[in-house]
Amino acid sequence: MQEYERKQLLERIGRESATLGVDIPDRIDVQGDEVELQSFVFEIKRLDSVPPGERDRVEQAKRNLRRERLERKERIEEGEISFEAGEELADAIIGIDRALEALENLNAGSVEAEAKRQEAADTKRWMDFLKQAMGHDDDGPAVR
Repeated sequence: MQEYERKQLLERIGRESATLGVDIPDRIDVQGDEVELQSFVFEIKRLDSVPPGERDRVEQAKRNLRRERLERKERIEEGEISFEAGEELADAIIGIDRALEALENLNAGSVEAEAKRQEAADTKRWMDFLKQAMGHDDDGPAVR
């Protein structure tokens, strides 16, 4: 692989927009084990929040994916491969990035859900306070 080709591939995987429109790979070899990556990510994303028993599994998967991404990137950087092999590695890295993005967003979703729950609880407390302050019981007009 030529140096300019290596730089081109590294720039491609470093772009923030690299994962736009990219599908999560069906299967990928991660740390020597073949993983059904797309079905794993979709299975976890189907849940409203990640159950405590699954959190360790998700965190381990993210660590393994990051490690695999780094190893593949280093293979491109070392350059003892053909440009075609480098392109395959770059495509795989972008697929890994897409899966990591989806798994990272699971936490963001649960933070948003928690914020909405807290806002609803705050609103209920405020309404209860107003009813009490204005002399309303829960079901009817002001008590006089």
